[in-house]
Amino acid sequence: MTPEKRRLTPDDAAANGYILDSGPLNRLAHARWTLVVAAIGLLWLHLQDQIQLLHVALVMGAVVLATMILPRRPKVTRLKVRAEARRLTMMPDIHMRKLAAALPDPCFILDRRGIVRFTNQAGSTIFGNVKEGDPLSFRIRQPDMLAALDHVLDGGQMQKVEYSLKDHSERLYEAWVTPIHLSGDQPAGESPDFILMLLHDQTEQKNIERMRADFVANASHELRTPLASVIGFIETLQGPASGDKVATERFLGIMLDQAERMSRLISDLLSLSRIEMKAHVQPDTRVDLSKIVRHVADALTPLSKEYDVAITPCDCSVNRWVSGDRDELVQVFENLVSNALKYGQSGKRVEILCNLLDDPADGKSYYSVKIRDFGPGIPAEHLPRLTERFYRIDVASSREQKGTGLGLAIVKHILTRHRGKLLIESKAGEGATFDVRLPVTEIDTL
Repeated sequence: MTPEKRRLTPDDAAANGYILDSGPLNRLAHARWTLVVAAIGLLWLHLQDQIQLLHVALVMGAVVLATMILPRRPKVTRLKVRAEARRLTMMPDIHMRKLAAALPDPCFILDRRGIVRFTNQAGSTIFGNVKEGDPLSFRIRQPDMLAALDHVLDGGQMQKVEYSLKDHSERLYEAWVTPIHLSGDQPAGESPDFILMLLHDQTEQKNIERMRADFVANASHELRTPLASVIGFIETLQGPASGDKVATERFLGIMLDQAERMSRLISDLLSLSRIEMKAHVQPDTRVDLSKIVRHVADALTPLSKEYDVAITPCDCSVNRWVSGDRDELVQVFENLVSNALKYGQSGKRVEILCNLLDDPADGKSYYSVKIRDFGPGIPAEHLPRLTERFYRIDVASSREQKGTGLGLAIVKHILTRHRGKLLIESKAGEGATFDVRLPVTEIDTL
């Protein structure tokens, strides 16, 4: 272990019950009772009419006796002060640092006062810019974590707590707070030499567990109706309609529609679950938003001709770079443009508008891609709930357009992963506008 090269301050000494033995005032404080006896003796001599040798001897004897028997304040030698300074400011050695640096999870080494003495690469950004010499308690706000840290600082055993960190998405950690005693043994109630705090990311595991539960619940609910319909038609074909070619053809067509509906439901559920599972991982690949918009407009041209709706894309000759997953962003714009074609069919046209704007709320620059239709619009009471799972304004119309009720929920979760936003504006009879905003990459803001 290597101590920091600094002297023990008066505040450190006072906090631990010590008095530094340097300086004239401290020396006078040590001998205060002897000085009081000496002062009384001098006053007594002054009051005598004639000072005799016996009087002086009595005063000297009283001073010597006071020096021997009267109490004095405890004194700490310089050697002890230096030892205490080393104890309070001890630093982890090179082996401990290398071991912590090799760990893939965020790791912190704290001294017995809770001050960060080392953090590895993974831990340097988890609580912001944590530097050596910062008290870690200043960066933690969760009571359970603070309580565990205080318990170990006071000489307690290892603690394990769950820690949640909320940024754009919630991240869940399992935190281990472990005392380190260099002597090997842990004296009861004695503060450890160091504290090791290790945080293991449980976000993906928790998301997988939630994904399984949600998939079972949603699949069982949404698949019950089409599955019952298919079973009913099969039983009818095996029974009363057996050999009836007209009924067989009609029933087989309905069964095919129901089977395709179940296939779309399962596909969307799986897609949504995969996106939710990695919602805390922000994509770091640079993609050109203009090329994605152009690709989507070209890919949906056959659908636009089927609905007799014209697509007017924005100027795609300008590069608009964002950090993102190309396939997921294509899914976002395909979903929104296809919805505009299907539900805004009466307006006969869909516009895609692209702009660069600054958001005063967070001071960041965003690319705004607006998909606007000129159809019947969306009543205001439905707007807050459009991105909920399986929420439909008109169930019959949604099923007629082969919708699953999951499209906008998928869009919302993809944009959350991309640190983006989805804004919806609409008035009944005036069409609807879906505004996708994605942060501009740093290279574009230079």
